[in-house]
Amino acid sequence: MQTVKTFIRIFNILLLIILLSTKQSNAQNSTLKSADQKEDFINSTHFDLVIVGGNPGGIMAAIAAARMGKSSVILERTEHIGGLPANGLGATDIATRGATTGLFKEFTQNVKQYYVNKYGKDSEQVKLCSDGYHFEPSVAEVVFGKMLMEFKEKITILKMRQFDAEPKNVKIQNNKIVKILVTNRNNSSKETYEGKVFIDATYEGDLSAAANVPFRVGREGKNEFNEVGAGRVYKYWDGPEGEGTTNQADNAIQAYNYRLCLTDNPSNRLMVTRPASYNAKEYQSLVDDVWSGRHTGAEMQFVTQKMQDENRRRLLRGDTTTIPGDPWGIAKITNRVFLPNQKTDANNQHLAFISTDLPEENWPWPTLSWVWRDKFAERLKNYTLGLIYFAQNNSALPASFRKAASEWGLAKDEYVDNENFPRQVYVREGRRMEGLYFFTAQDATPVISGKRPPLHSSSVTSSHYALDSHAVRKREEGKIHLDGFISYPSDVYTVPYEVMISKEVDNLIFPVPLSGSHIGFSTLRMEPCWMALGQAAGIASAIAIEEHLKVRNIDRVKLQDDLLNQGATLIYFKDVVPSDPDFIMVQKMGLLGYLPNWNANLNDFINAETIQLWESVSGKKLEYLQGKTLRKDLLSEIYKGLN
Repeated sequence: MQTVKTFIRIFNILLLIILLSTKQSNAQNSTLKSADQKEDFINSTHFDLVIVGGNPGGIMAAIAAARMGKSSVILERTEHIGGLPANGLGATDIATRGATTGLFKEFTQNVKQYYVNKYGKDSEQVKLCSDGYHFEPSVAEVVFGKMLMEFKEKITILKMRQFDAEPKNVKIQNNKIVKILVTNRNNSSKETYEGKVFIDATYEGDLSAAANVPFRVGREGKNEFNEVGAGRVYKYWDGPEGEGTTNQADNAIQAYNYRLCLTDNPSNRLMVTRPASYNAKEYQSLVDDVWSGRHTGAEMQFVTQKMQDENRRRLLRGDTTTIPGDPWGIAKITNRVFLPNQKTDANNQHLAFISTDLPEENWPWPTLSWVWRDKFAERLKNYTLGLIYFAQNNSALPASFRKAASEWGLAKDEYVDNENFPRQVYVREGRRMEGLYFFTAQDATPVISGKRPPLHSSSVTSSHYALDSHAVRKREEGKIHLDGFISYPSDVYTVPYEVMISKEVDNLIFPVPLSGSHIGFSTLRMEPCWMALGQAAGIASAIAIEEHLKVRNIDRVKLQDDLLNQGATLIYFKDVVPSDPDFIMVQKMGLLGYLPNWNANLNDFINAETIQLWESVSGKKLEYLQGKTLRKDLLSEIYKGLN
């Protein structure tokens, strides 16, 4: 009996020891788990610059910083770098060639050289590349890759790295980002990256939002900034505004689509097949648009019912449309720009009520997770393929129309790892961050007719594209166009450094999700401008690191000097190009206000009006000889005195 009692006592002691040990172990594990939840930032990798987004803005930031001796890592979510130019945007959107230079110009020159090297300088491919402004998606990716490889010792490229826009993924100390946490999509592991400066090159503004930088989505009303095209607007394409226009603000986001690479070359053409989720009802309105010749262009103001009825009769006979401005075949649903090797950049058709844009359904994209975004991307892909299939096969459409539409298909040699379909959605507008300067339509339109838009002395690039937005709503009965599908003229403008600088975070630059209104952002959102701003972001980062400064406090003149040394254009002149010996002088004096007109006219003689302006700007009495002193000579004297 005593033996049994002794055994029980020993057993209880052992059990107690085990329980205490387990409790202590659980407590340690709980402590470790809490630490991980509080700070998952372990095994960090350190770089001078941490760049989220491998699109052209992020790529150029890395290259510009590398030229300044700084290291960077590009964290790209997909398996391919290059952003939209490597995903179908092969027709470069810039209204004035020469307005934006620097690394963007190097990119176009490299594109042209690629075609010269491969096909010969007198080839059709070189002609169609339009001096490097038009290119195949695969060529864009190759060119970006070669530009990056030049600095392979300084630039690390990591693909399939996803940053989620949650505050827990950013560690901030004393108003500076210290580290960020990303997901390796190949194995679902977490990775930490430390940097001295962080660049948000995402189309959505995910990094900046996670760092709690204020942002805007949707459209401002006209009452806020008095901008042309602000708020709710219905406008004929290239024509006047129409009924329903209120200019009221809302939360609407302009439509996204895929920039398709199509070809009519039978040997390289993959015909679109019926998608699994095909729903012909989605595209039914196209049928009457084709038969009637209805479209959204300004010509429709003068199209009568009689003209539309006659168009139906002609189509029944097998003819094509006779309605002025009415596109035909695949052009009815895609706006094509021709590229080398018998391919096209096929964008949404701005003359159409139904095209490859998918308005309304993308509104949540800027602020929702990648889980939602990926689902929408698949929905958009199926919608797009379904639209093409409908146009080529639906029996309710005229046979002549279907035949014309069927001449086109996907290019077999593009996106070979993605069913020949673009890998990225064209995110035209995500979050717009609120920075030190807020860019509006007024910054891109002349103060006085024929003159420049407002001059920004802290300019880091000049740029030029229309005030341009795609639709925010689907078709509405009786409206002349889709709500928000607009374009208004602008002129070559200057972009201040402050549009990509936070008021709160000391080491963050956002050269892609810029600070501006919906209308202001609509002209900045072009890849040439994003490349130029990425270049400026890379240089600014290097200066901030070298001089131990907040990015908002760097010397703007030093930034501009370094940009000019890298070939950038800060203010555009029609008669002075980067290769001219006086280019840098003209750039700097132009930003100081000495040359307010579009031409520098360096070889003209000084006149009284010029003297009055220059004496006012310089605050000095200037000496010159009437009819003998050239503008260039006097300007050079003033310039030397400033340096």
